[in-house]
Amino acid sequence: MDQKYQELFDKIKTAINQTATDKKIGIAFSGGVDSTLVSKICKDMGYDITLLTIGFAESHDILFAKEVNEQLNYPHHILEIDPKDFPKIPSEINEKIKTDNLSWNENCIAFYYVSKLAKSLDISTVVTANGIDELFCGYNAYREAYSGGESKIIEVMDAKLDNELKMMKAVNLIASEFGVKILQPLLSPDFINYAKTVPITEKITDSEDMYRKHIIRKLASQIGVPEVSYNKKKKALQYGSKIHKTLLKTR
Repeated sequence: MDQKYQELFDKIKTAINQTATDKKIGIAFSGGVDSTLVSKICKDMGYDITLLTIGFAESHDILFAKEVNEQLNYPHHILEIDPKDFPKIPSEINEKIKTDNLSWNENCIAFYYVSKLAKSLDISTVVTANGIDELFCGYNAYREAYSGGESKIIEVMDAKLDNELKMMKAVNLIASEFGVKILQPLLSPDFINYAKTVPITEKITDSEDMYRKHIIRKLASQIGVPEVSYNKKKKALQYGSKIHKTLLKTR
């Protein structure tokens, strides 16, 4: 393994080790490259992992997570959201987090169900891959920022990180109702500082780059993440689970 991939690999392992002190953990799992990479690394580090997938029946995340885990064969549990019960959940969550930010509300709804699933399995710690999209140019906003040069990309990155760190506090407020803690090792200060030293060219190549996160995808391919996962374009949790679509219908 090239030194740059080895360093990334080591930094991810250190971040997980320092953040997730319980050996029994759930992992919020969509089958995408980020959650699959974190799952593979945790499993190989000796954690007792259970993959946790939520979504409406036949949603992208449920179908794709199943497809990817056919190759990994890790313990995997799925919670299908009941459309009858769903309408009351967003208002209850909004009452607690008190923000009109749609993305925050949608993510809190998603992690409400992840936490509910974790509790049903007697899992009190859930690890997520949050941070990779922010730090490795996973979002479309980075394509739009590309023409502004590196300073513009960094500006977007800092804003995204600030939002994500605040949002995950709201997520943990919701998760705490179930006695569950949601951990984001890749949003730890040390990992953020390291990731910012990785050259932008390892993350995004131009304004037409539809894949991005190239160093993450390359590392994933080198440590045995299934190709169907590391070659998949990004689909955010609220879209892949159909929460976004359903929430808009209920408004």
